[in-house]
Amino acid sequence: MSAIVKSLSDSAAEAEEWRLRCDMAAVFRVCARLGWNEQIGNHNSLVLPKQRAGDPDTFLINPRGLRFEELTASNLIVCDLAGNVLRGSGELRRVAFFIHARIHLQNPAATCVLHVHPQYLTALSLLEEPEVELSHFNNLSLNDRIAFDLDAKAGADSNEEGDRLAAVLGDKTILVMGSHGVSVVGPDVASAFDELYMAERTMMYHATAIAMGKKLRRLPEASRKHYGGAWGDRYDARMHLDAWRRILDRQEPDYAS
Repeated sequence: MSAIVKSLSDSAAEAEEWRLRCDMAAVFRVCARLGWNEQIGNHNSLVLPKQRAGDPDTFLINPRGLRFEELTASNLIVCDLAGNVLRGSGELRRVAFFIHARIHLQNPAATCVLHVHPQYLTALSLLEEPEVELSHFNNLSLNDRIAFDLDAKAGADSNEEGDRLAAVLGDKTILVMGSHGVSVVGPDVASAFDELYMAERTMMYHATAIAMGKKLRRLPEASRKHYGGAWGDRYDARMHLDAWRRILDRQEPDYAS
């Protein structure tokens, strides 16, 4: 895996990790507010930058047993790609390891992996033939970025299943996991979060329109954006996450503790 490498002093590395921890903690809290997490299940992870070439690959993730509302910057754990907890208190949930570690390993660009069960994307995953019409302007960007797992038989319980999920995702950024939920990946926390947010909102509009019993209108194929790069390079992902952090700073400041 070609991990991020930065030449940083120990103090600079600690400051950078703390910044990333606070971003991740903010995403957990927002996911909780929006009802995207399943009781104490679901998990979000982020590959940490390396100080030096040759350092082991490590990632931040939530420990088993905590609801998203409880998570703070300091109680995220650091694990290696073999599933060992290197720093922090708590254990790595097995299903989280098989999904996250294998996607990080097989998809080097997937620095951040958000795996949640939001209502509308999860409903999409339950359909025998899931598809997303080119109906909303958001779809002009999102539709080329979605992969559908049509072969899911059970939960992720092995490296082989994690590798299969990573292969289905390929170079896409949104994996609709059959009969399960969704995983969205990105090169940074803000990009993955904003893309997940926009995908779920867009599916909410689709589901609402379909419930009206009318046929969805379809935008022309020529209007597709055909963009496969980092979501945050095209959209205000960083500004969006910063806005949420300002709200959390006022209402739930312990997220950054």
